[in-house]
Amino acid sequence: MSNWENIVGHNWAVEMLASGLANDRLGHAYLITGPEQIGKTTLARTFAQALNCEAPETERPCGRCRPCKLIGLDRHPDVKLIVPEVSGRGKLTLKIETIRQLQQDLNLSAYETRYKVAILERFDAATIGAANAFLKTLEEPPGKVVLLLTATDADMLLPTISSRCRTLNLRPLPPDLIETSLATRWRVPAEKATLLAHLADGRLGWAVQASEDQTILQTRAEQLSHLHEALAGWRSHRFSLADKLSRKPETLPDLLKTWLSWWRDLTLLNQRQGHPVSLLLTNVDEIERLEPLAAAWSEAQINISLNQTNEALWQLERNANTRLVVENLLLIYPLPELA
Repeated sequence: MSNWENIVGHNWAVEMLASGLANDRLGHAYLITGPEQIGKTTLARTFAQALNCEAPETERPCGRCRPCKLIGLDRHPDVKLIVPEVSGRGKLTLKIETIRQLQQDLNLSAYETRYKVAILERFDAATIGAANAFLKTLEEPPGKVVLLLTATDADMLLPTISSRCRTLNLRPLPPDLIETSLATRWRVPAEKATLLAHLADGRLGWAVQASEDQTILQTRAEQLSHLHEALAGWRSHRFSLADKLSRKPETLPDLLKTWLSWWRDLTLLNQRQGHPVSLLLTNVDEIERLEPLAAAWSEAQINISLNQTNEALWQLERNANTRLVVENLLLIYPLPELA
């Protein structure tokens, strides 16, 4: 079995890369874009295997030969995986020193493969200096070198960078494909596979990680518990909850994103009363709680709660006063007597 078959979805991207390799129409640089954990690095790594696989052409990448195995483990000397550094505040940065070291490596002959390959994760984290330095490599690439960049969005890169790459924009996978893959390939129990497929927002990588790391769903359960606590409480209780939540500001962005998905589901149910929408929901395990609220609350109440949650996220990203942001948000949400 070819390692291409290990890639779930993105068939058009696989066909494009495999066809270019089979017909000797390779580009010197590719930019793979899409949301986090959607499979960008997996696709890049598999392409690197295909470029250097020792199996017959029709079987590449085989996943069994020495190059395929070493590339799969990110240990091949001719295939470099470049990952941005994480700063003290959690910000990703790809520095010019890293790019210069890579350029030196790429100018050396390959040890044992047909192509030297560089996979540069999250190139949108590159500093201006790093991006400009790398531009020289894109303009005058060494022979037998293939550059594979990943980013969430091509628009986040300098136009001079993206214009010199062949772009593959990976799109979110449908929930049913993620659910089937989790159940058959990763042996995830059916009920859990269904939930993760809906929560994944099209990102198989996230779903697989969440199936293996129990703390991810535990954290989500805690986040929803805080939301339900807020909705059941009066103003005085909400002030106390705002104080509690604001003491851990680093957890708030993820918490509010979970709340935002919950309010989106409520909006969908409210607007489509009497129509089946469960397949479109994210929080499918919350349906018994969501349906009565969708019928009890007005469209205006739900929309203002949704919009204010989104506004709170925006404010926190701009370093607004954490306590005030959370207090204002909780006071906007409908009070128990209106449920």
